[in-house]
Amino acid sequence: MAKDGIHPQWYPEAEVYCNGELVMTVGSTRPKLQVDVWSGNHPFYTGTQKIIDTEGRVERFMRKYGMTEVEMPKADASSGPLKMEDPKADAAKAAAKGKKKK
Repeated sequence: MAKDGIHPQWYPEAEVYCNGELVMTVGSTRPKLQVDVWSGNHPFYTGTQKIIDTEGRVERFMRKYGMTEVEMPKADASSGPLKMEDPKADAAKAAAKGKKKK
């Protein structure tokens, strides 16, 4: 049991208000709580949350580092570890082969 004189007053039916309206009762050390957001008006819990991501992080990274044309290889158990193919590197190799020193 709790020791006398060291714990704050406990209110088992503390009232929670949001925008001046009683929304719920909870146990608290304060008799009245004022909140701005609770599960009844938060977009995540009400299902009205909108994800505004016009450009995803992965796509932005791929574009930033010139990997927009890179295709993901298909997994094949017999081929061993997967390797990424970079079309820019292939184009550079082809250009280097065309410029042989004479």
